[in-house]
Amino acid sequence: MITSKVTKLIGLKEEQLASLLKSNQIKHQPARLIPALKTGDEMALTSIFLSALKLIKEFRISVFKDIKFPRSGKFLYLTEVSIPELSKSRIDGMIICIKAGKVCDAAIFEMKKENNLLDKKQIKEYIDFALKLKIPRLITVSNQFVSSPDQLPIDIKHSKKIELYHFSWTSILTKGHILLFNNDTNIEDQDQVQIMKEVLHYFEADKSGVKNYSKMRDEWKTLTENISAHKPMKENNQVLEKAILSWYEEEKDMSLQMSKQLGVNVKSKNRTKDSINSDIKYVLKHKAIQTIISVKNAVSDILIKADFEKKNILMSVTMDPPETATNHGKATWLIKQLESGKKKNEEAFFKNAKKVYISCYIKYTRIPITYSLSEVSKLKDIHKKDEIKNFKIYVVKDLGRLFASTKGFVTSIEQLLVEFYEGYVQHLVNWVKPAPKIERKEQETTVDVVFDGEVG
Repeated sequence: MITSKVTKLIGLKEEQLASLLKSNQIKHQPARLIPALKTGDEMALTSIFLSALKLIKEFRISVFKDIKFPRSGKFLYLTEVSIPELSKSRIDGMIICIKAGKVCDAAIFEMKKENNLLDKKQIKEYIDFALKLKIPRLITVSNQFVSSPDQLPIDIKHSKKIELYHFSWTSILTKGHILLFNNDTNIEDQDQVQIMKEVLHYFEADKSGVKNYSKMRDEWKTLTENISAHKPMKENNQVLEKAILSWYEEEKDMSLQMSKQLGVNVKSKNRTKDSINSDIKYVLKHKAIQTIISVKNAVSDILIKADFEKKNILMSVTMDPPETATNHGKATWLIKQLESGKKKNEEAFFKNAKKVYISCYIKYTRIPITYSLSEVSKLKDIHKKDEIKNFKIYVVKDLGRLFASTKGFVTSIEQLLVEFYEGYVQHLVNWVKPAPKIERKEQETTVDVVFDGEVG
């Protein structure tokens, strides 16, 4: 049965939508957890991903929150969606939300696998498709990285009537792994836990088409070589800009890999166009680039710096010692924490021990007093007039030729981050000023004297 021409999706009555689907005016396939498709096919990835959203409540909530999609209502999960009378486009995936018998919201999904990049022309066609149906959001998924879901790895102008979101496959895997940890967001239903594990197993298979960030862009190597050769560069240098974008992708991957290791959402810096301009100036001035990784409840943010001239990586955290303690007491406080960490995991502690340093920052001075980890006891001898303000614990690793290696750099920096965190950061805590206490003054005691039956 042919119904009236499709002119919109949002606002349709549920029975109208059902009729359009049944008559194939809206061609589609239902999302399947086990699709009869070749492993690694983009449609297989789409079908399994949408089925995971359908079947796993906590996973659905996590993704829907990022794309500002309704979390209640009746949902339809479709793949291979097309409307021939409206457009030649075929949509990889679509989720439709129905409330009170009407379609109230919908989202379009475009999926890419392996090294396939988002195509600007194709995305524009999907935007036009969405606008014709009054669908308010388009979500892309690929192996490309962005700082947050509301950013796209490509620059594209679009109508304000539609919101664009992007997930890297690694970020989706990370969401799944976090849900399997024993924390406040973990999956309650044990059957859904098993489904999540199977979905992750498929996505992490070599042939699935899902990849981690494994190599820097070629411009990273070129920039390193240019700086080593002292070649002059200008702010509009395309090599410089693309190398910085590659750094942004790597810092996001570092945060995602740490999230998978720790079971909490580890954050990297939110990057914008202004960030690129700022970092271009920083690289030209300092011949280095840096970022911050934030782990909830860690002693501090982790500063990560890559130095193009020295070809090394530096990672550091800062610590606030007891305010009221002497310098000797502050040093002892720090040393006890390091000793405690060593006892908990000696292998992790000594893995980079020769590369670890402690800087002691003195009040009213800029240049810190620095000792290697093996000399940490010397902190106790700092003169009492030089008041210790805080400590910085850092590790420095020389990469040499690996610094310019597109694959070697990624492997080295991600490995060092895990080792530095495991060997030191996770065992450190700041001093916390104790809560003020109520002090009661002693009451003066009085003696009642009785005269002739009266109290005086």
